Amino acid sequence: MDNVAYLVTCRRTREQVLVDAAAEPAALLDLVRAGSPDGRLGLVVTTHRHHDHVGALAEVVAATGAETAAGEDDADHLPVPTDRRLRHGDVVRAGDVRLEVVHLRGHTPGSVALVLRGGDEGPDHVFTGDSLFPGGVGSTRGDAAAFTSLIGDVTDRLFAVLDDATVVHPGHGAPTTIGAERPHLGEWRARGW
Repeated sequence: MDNVAYLVTCRRTREQVLVDAAAEPAALLDLVRAGSPDGRLGLVVTTHRHHDHVGALAEVVAATGAETAAGEDDADHLPVPTDRRLRHGDVVRAGDVRLEVVHLRGHTPGSVALVLRGGDEGPDHVFTGDSLFPGGVGSTRGDAAAFTSLIGDVTDRLFAVLDDATVVHPGHGAPTTIGAERPHLGEWRARGW
């Protein structure tokens, strides 16, 4: 389904966090080894419970011994036990790297995004799973209440706090920036998806 997985590696310790073990476990394990020759994958964060984001989760965890994390309301719906239930405002780490957890309710009840602050090294980055894409928020399957929740959380918890240079890394397709998408929030609200 053309999913995108992301590997965050601490430059100093080589510790790693994998965001969404979606598919192709051999390719993901090669990526882990390339980022850290001893394969030190400490954590796999699942952005949400949908099957196309967890297809390689069991195999990656079995091969690496990595812990697992997911949003509290999605944690019981994964194919492996969840070691860490994430809440809005939590922080996950890979060595010196901090990833801030942002709960974005609507695509699924427990969807989370992860914000990596760039600091002096460049722009911030946000890994949004299926909650934010170029051109709109993720599917809420025609559920008006879920859409209202998702557009509200994306507006308040991402657009209101991240600057325009922030790079958005979605769970499918190409990256975008907060600045490229910000002018379209009203259109998304009006169209209801």
